[in-house]
Amino acid sequence: MSLTQATKGDMPYQVRSLYRSLLRQSRQFAAYNFREYAKRRTRDAFREHQKETEDRRIQELMQKGIKELQVLKRQTVISQFYQLDKLVVEGGKTGKQTGEEGSIVRQKDTGWD
Repeated sequence: MSLTQATKGDMPYQVRSLYRSLLRQSRQFAAYNFREYAKRRTRDAFREHQKETEDRRIQELMQKGIKELQVLKRQTVISQFYQLDKLVVEGGKTGKQTGEEGSIVRQKDTGWD
């Protein structure tokens, strides 16, 4: 049994693993819009190529996906440096961000309730 034959049976597992890794990494974006874009782009790309049967094409797509995962990892780290308040669609706590030495305390604005 050659190496390529041994990895053929493992291919669906690798594809699913890559898909899950891309989705998991896309959840790490600090900004809602980037998070949703990365998830949508991942889902669309995998749906577009779900019927691929040619081994060579699948390998090319896997390599492309691995490169995309590396880019996502780098970008999510960068996005952590530029965190903004959450959008209304995200839900969660409201108000201004206050606190000292890295601690985050949220308090609700008063006066217009």
